Amino acid sequence: MPDVRSQGLVPVVNRAFVRGEKFTFRAYYDSFLTGKVTAGVATLEVKNDVKTVEGRNCYHVVGEGKSKGAFNMFYKVNDRFETFIDEEYMVPWRFIRHTHEGSYAKEDEVRFNQYTRNASSRKANKKVPARVQDIISIFYYTRTLDFSNLKPGEQFPVSFFLDDSVYVSRICYVGREDIETSLGRFRCLRFKPMVATGKVFSQPYPMDIWVSDDTNRIPVLAKSGVIVGSVKLELTNFQGLAHKPDARLGTVISTSVNK
Repeated sequence: MPDVRSQGLVPVVNRAFVRGEKFTFRAYYDSFLTGKVTAGVATLEVKNDVKTVEGRNCYHVVGEGKSKGAFNMFYKVNDRFETFIDEEYMVPWRFIRHTHEGSYAKEDEVRFNQYTRNASSRKANKKVPARVQDIISIFYYTRTLDFSNLKPGEQFPVSFFLDDSVYVSRICYVGREDIETSLGRFRCLRFKPMVATGKVFSQPYPMDIWVSDDTNRIPVLAKSGVIVGSVKLELTNFQGLAHKPDARLGTVISTSVNK
């Protein structure tokens, strides 16, 4: 087996999450005409089992998202993503995608060779950068990073592989903020990841993400500005954290989101 260190893979210290961690979110659409309307629910879970891929022990992470209520009538969503992340190096070895959104459907499986820096999907084989991520593993990898010395306005790049292409996202650190949700008040770090502009997003940094300002790095809230209104993803439940949620400051508050 190749010397992984010579291939750009270095050990990553993970204190942010453990097996058994699970987050549940509510997605809602907010506009002047509609107000706040619940659009769906989503979950992110680190399964308890230890998976072995390419001879490496991996975290098995499953993300699911489903639309609900009136949204099913005109834009039904039923998505499932799986990633297998190296315990030691925090890189994916395998990614499975089942996407069903309205009339669009996508089934794919990507096998990463982090030694030779290749990604093989059902349709292509591409060269990728060292330590490339997928769209789920990128979240878990960034949770392990040390943000203690970041100053507002500073950025850091992270590359990920999606739809047979490599993207480099620059994540901008905005600063510290307190955020209120249905679970209560959290002390948070605010980030703005860069996304591709197009029919949905008109700006390169249209998204804001708030994660808890503690060792867990809990994803508390995400907000995306779209052409009309905004879409928000709010944490509604968590379990199996690696540490006590020290960034949780207040008690549960009520919300005005329609159910």
